[in-house]
Parts: sequence; C-alpha cells; structure tokens
Amino acid sequence: MEWKKFVLTTTTQAVEPIGAVLMENGIDSFEIEDKQQISDKDKEAMYIDILPELSDDGKARVIFYMDMETDSQEQQRVLDSIMADVAELKEYVDTGDVTITESVTDELDWVNKWKEFFKPFTVDGILIRPTWEQVENESEYDMVIKIDPGTAFGTGLHETTQLCIRQLEKYIGAKSGELRILDVGCGSGILSVIARKLGAASVLGIDIDRRAVEASKENAIENEVLEHIEFIEGNIIQNQELQHRAGYDCYDIVVANILADVIIPLSGMMAPHLKSGGIFITSGIIESKEKEVVKAIEENEEFVVVEVTRQKDWVSVTARRR
Repeated sequence: MEWKKFVLTTTTQAVEPIGAVLMENGIDSFEIEDKQQISDKDKEAMYIDILPELSDDGKARVIFYMDMETDSQEQQRVLDSIMADVAELKEYVDTGDVTITESVTDELDWVNKWKEFFKPFTVDGILIRPTWEQVENESEYDMVIKIDPGTAFGTGLHETTQLCIRQLEKYIGAKSGELRILDVGCGSGILSVIARKLGAASVLGIDIDRRAVEASKENAIENEVLEHIEFIEGNIIQNQELQHRAGYDCYDIVVANILADVIIPLSGMMAPHLKSGGIFITSGIIESKEKEVVKAIEENEEFVVVEVTRQKDWVSVTARRR
C-alpha cells in the first residue's frame, strides 16, 4: 500500500495547536521534528541519560500521512480543512510562514522498522537473538536468550545492558539456586530472563511503563522462564505500597539499568530491600555522571562501593549492603 506524506513547516510554539487541528480533522498520529531540548520527564520516560545540546531555531516540521486508497476528493477536503484551521491559528499564535509539501511513500511498519538493525550477537558465551531470527548451532552457546523488546528498552545491544549481564553472571555464580533478584526498570525483561537462566530462584521485575511490563512477560514466556518471575508496573521510588509489596531484607541482588538521574535517588532507598551483604548493581550511567552516582551511593551508610566497570562511554557501579 502507498501513502501520501505531508510535511507542514511551522514554528515550535505552534506545534501543539497544530497537533490539535490534525486530530480534529481525523489525523490521529503525526511526527514532530524540531531542535528543542526534551524535558527531564521525557528523558526519564525514554530511558535517555544524555543528549547533544540543540540550538532551538524556532522552526518545526509536522509530518502526517493519508492512505492513498482514500478518495482523492476526501483527501483534498481534509487537507483544505486542516490548512483553513491552521490559518485561523495565526490570530492566537505565531505559526510562521506555513508551507506544506506532499509526496508518495511506500507502506512502512514504523513501529517495527528498527528490527532491521537488531541482529543476533553474543555477550561472552550468551547468544542474544531476536525472536524473529534463527541461528544455526545454538547448542554451541552457553545460553540462548530470545528477545522481542517491542517498544521497551533492552535488546541487550546497549553497553549498559551488557555491563549488567556480566555483573549478574559474576554475582549469581555458584549461589544461583538460592538467590532472589529485584530488577528495577526491567524494560524488555532481558536481565530478569538472564537472571533466571543463570539459576536465580526468583525474580521480581518492576517498570513504570505498562508496555515494558507486557514485553517482559512475553519474553519470559518465550524463554520458558516465567515460572518464579513476576513483573509489575509502578514507580518504586514514589509508591510506598509498591515498596511494601516488593518486600524488605529479602533480595540477594538488586539490578537497576536505568538512568544516572534515577539511580541517584534510588540508591538512597534500595538498601532496606537487600539482605545484609546483598549486591546492588547499577548501570545506565554515562561516563560524565560516574562521580555523581558513586558519591550518591557512598553517602548511603548502608552501602559500600565494591566495583566500577566500564564499556565505551558507559559505567556500571556495584555496591554491597553492609
């Protein structure tokens, strides 16, 4: 199927009202391109720790699509209505010199387009592959993990995830059958799945994103380890009920592959969930924030930092509860 692509140029301050205009005219989804810095809240939701500084030039592009099978007269009616409504916005907001261009594009599965770039790879002796890919001689690997992250973070490709995998291998070790693991910010569930595959007795995964929880469950089923794994939605930093539900003095390992700005407050409250001597594995830390994270963990008298590992520009900090 072919689609007609429309690119509307405007200003950053007009993007929100123009988005409302599109929705009022039946365009439920659209893309926004600008040079504005995203908010801290959006960075947290998108699992982004650091971004390049952008110089906002006040310009924006709003991109939307129409099905080519839609009657051409109906398409033109919708387009005319959109442009008329945008013209009315000029009384209330600077829309700039609005222009619109159109082109034809082949059908794309935008949600799944990224799958072209996710190929099987290994972390030490662990083969991590997409659920839609096959690998010959899988039995030659120490472990095979099948992952479809959906819209959640965690294919295993990112350096922070690999740092956590290696720390889990190290600290689960020979005690595998006895250990309880808490995975904070579980994303796709990859670390929870690997912890169970390494032999952990049970795992609780928590994420603020409902879609991540759903992806984690599906990946646990795909890897045949759902038994003794539970995934729940919520913010353990802010939700006291969730803190109680997770339990206290009961985890041998807490792993948190999130963001430096989340790990810092998390480090002040994770010790009570760990057993004495329990291990707190953190990552998602860009190199420039290493000292800040280490300082926050060390300020908690219940923790002692035992190890800092690095891969490219990323850092993992591991601490032990006294």
